[in-house]
Amino acid sequence: MASFPVSSASTLSPVRGAALIAIACGAAAALLILGVLGDLTLAAAFFATALVIAGALILFRRLFPPGRAESAEPDWSVARTLAANSSEAIAITDRAGRLICANDRYETLFAGFPTPPGLPVDEAGKADLSAAGRTAWRDGAAAVARLVARGTPLEAEIERAGADDDLLVWRFRGAEALDLAATVEAVIGGPTGDRLAAAGIMVALINPDGRIRVANRVLRARAMGYDDSAVAGRDFARFLITDSRGLVRFEREGLTGNALRVLQIPFLDGEDAPMLVALLDEEGGASEPAIGVSASAHVRSLVSLMPFGIALVDRDGRFLQMNDAFARAAQVDPVAPPLYPGDLLVREDKGVVADAIRRFANGATHSTDLAVRLKDHPDEPVALSIAGGRGLGDAAVLLSLKDNSEETRLKREVAQATKMQAVGQLAGGVAHDFNNILTAIIGHCDLMLMRHSPGDSDYDDIQQIRANSNRAASLTRQLLAFSRQQTLVPQVLQLPDVISEVSNLLKRLLGETVTLTVKHGRNLGPVRADPGQLEQVVVNLAVNARDAMLAKDPRGGGELSIQTMAVSAADVRRMGSDILPVADYIALEVADTGGGISPEILPKIFEPFFTTKDIGKGTGLGLSTVYGIVKQSGGYIFADNRGLGAVFTLYLPVHTASQPPKPAPVKLKDKPSDLWGTGTILLVEDEDMVRAVAERALARQGYRVLTAENGEVALDVLAKSERPDLLISDVVMPVMDGPTMVRQVRARYPDLPILFMSGYAEEQLRRSIDLDNVSFLAKPFSVQQLAEAARDVLAAK
Repeated sequence: MASFPVSSASTLSPVRGAALIAIACGAAAALLILGVLGDLTLAAAFFATALVIAGALILFRRLFPPGRAESAEPDWSVARTLAANSSEAIAITDRAGRLICANDRYETLFAGFPTPPGLPVDEAGKADLSAAGRTAWRDGAAAVARLVARGTPLEAEIERAGADDDLLVWRFRGAEALDLAATVEAVIGGPTGDRLAAAGIMVALINPDGRIRVANRVLRARAMGYDDSAVAGRDFARFLITDSRGLVRFEREGLTGNALRVLQIPFLDGEDAPMLVALLDEEGGASEPAIGVSASAHVRSLVSLMPFGIALVDRDGRFLQMNDAFARAAQVDPVAPPLYPGDLLVREDKGVVADAIRRFANGATHSTDLAVRLKDHPDEPVALSIAGGRGLGDAAVLLSLKDNSEETRLKREVAQATKMQAVGQLAGGVAHDFNNILTAIIGHCDLMLMRHSPGDSDYDDIQQIRANSNRAASLTRQLLAFSRQQTLVPQVLQLPDVISEVSNLLKRLLGETVTLTVKHGRNLGPVRADPGQLEQVVVNLAVNARDAMLAKDPRGGGELSIQTMAVSAADVRRMGSDILPVADYIALEVADTGGGISPEILPKIFEPFFTTKDIGKGTGLGLSTVYGIVKQSGGYIFADNRGLGAVFTLYLPVHTASQPPKPAPVKLKDKPSDLWGTGTILLVEDEDMVRAVAERALARQGYRVLTAENGEVALDVLAKSERPDLLISDVVMPVMDGPTMVRQVRARYPDLPILFMSGYAEEQLRRSIDLDNVSFLAKPFSVQQLAEAARDVLAAK
């Protein structure tokens, strides 16, 4: 997946501007009244009113922050992954017409990365693409029904996308024709072509210019005199002659040679597509117009060997034959096929297909494509191609049906993965904002508790507020787990050891009516994961299974089975999964005997706050937490129904590298027994409520505290002040973020201790912060935790 840089401009806050204007107007009005009327009280009232309006605007902005325009390059990782897995050629352009990114399919199809609409197509195609691009900018979507790029027929779809509708996504379909033509070429030139030759069927793939692309052995022998001759690139028509009766023979065999019946099979759409041609010896000289018995058998053999779905229909619209590929695409039994093509379709599509078959059976020479719906799967349209048949005996119409079940399944899985990625990003942002709020609540509770003793009337109320805030903090940790942004402490471990540690807890959680069965496979390799988080995964899955079994039969209970097994790369390859990469895994399977998961609910079970339990009995974060932990550990999780209940299967990659040595512990200097400290601390935090709590907490411990609301203000404070002893900064801030500010500070004070604090997880942030010797404090934190962190960082200098 190729990507190209994009720039975007940042915007100023209109609310702050309005607040400054309100203050300025209030001050001007106050001065005017004071100068004209000399009434100090009235002038002060006008100025106070302006301050109240400005404060209200700023408070409104804090409570309802506007979306910020990102100044950094967008994260194209999700788009690259999806485009790389797509069978379509995909490119993305911006409003300036620049190519942002394109997938490998695009590069192969267009021999590089040309920018749409300037593609290697004819002038009419370029004009159609340009017009479609303008339509997409105006209406949101457009399409071009037919293009020809380097001999390949295509259709294009253009959609307006992006958070600000400032991008165009170009999709080009039909590139699979290259693969299909290559497949047919390999079939003819390989063992299948030899089997056709043994049956007397001569087959060739002809390019649009009439030259032979490939031919099987018997055709080469009849046309050239020997079967190992080089026939590719020669003009096919020069090998044939026609007598006075219109019968076709090989030019080499002369007018006394066997007459031939020529079958043309347009297996690809478009005038520039290659043509599959079969030659059959006529029975008895083929003086009769009907095809002979032997030739008819040849046709049926040819159809059955085709790698794509083909069916033959007679003039009355009845099926004569369908090959296995057609039967798979139509999902019918080829031994007992339906009588008419309409029997495969929903009621609304039967008439359209019947009319098309009747038209082609009566002599129409072109072909058509229809989007139809099979009656067994009415929600998934399939492509049906219809063409008139010539020289096929009883068969008058050719039907071709593309098996797109695998493509549909892949699109569904990609759409689900995209949705989960978007929901995860939303959950992480919500958790970050809540952590800031909870930091302020917990901090104020700690400050109030310092002024109250356990006997005071307000002490218990404050403790209750603090306890509920900690409960809310645990919910935000679950949201961070789902969004794969929590802090993990991975270790190299054996999965059976984790199951053994949690087995006793599971027996108590499941109760007496549920039977727990644990089975471990052989030759299990190590995995690298956080053991505590893996225990939480097992417990969450077990509790959900228990609830499902008790809901099915409150008195009978059921059986919970936990099994571990080794899954080799060869096993994964045989599974044919588009989600699970080929590698060695250790699988953990948790199965129950409950009622299973209904198909309409199955795609939603990992979404946060989605639950089927009664109100008050579940938060909907159990399975979303499991999903986040597994994905953050580098694994995969799948849910399905099997037998009597549901089964969850986790795949964790086998850890092959040796475990890195544990870092030597940092030896701290002797530190005081209490939290009292001295020195100057620069505190940088954009949230006013968090900055106020942290400033008061540090000041109570004896520190001199300087504050700044963002990175730029912090640099101004440092320029006007002496060197601080410690810099405490938030990570994500407007105007200038924490890491950018710290890099500039380190240029002036290379050994200045740094303590980062953030509502995001440390592990997630450290991957994007390329700074050494920095400490981290996760939000929400208490007053004591902040004081301890500051003391420890200063003591480690």
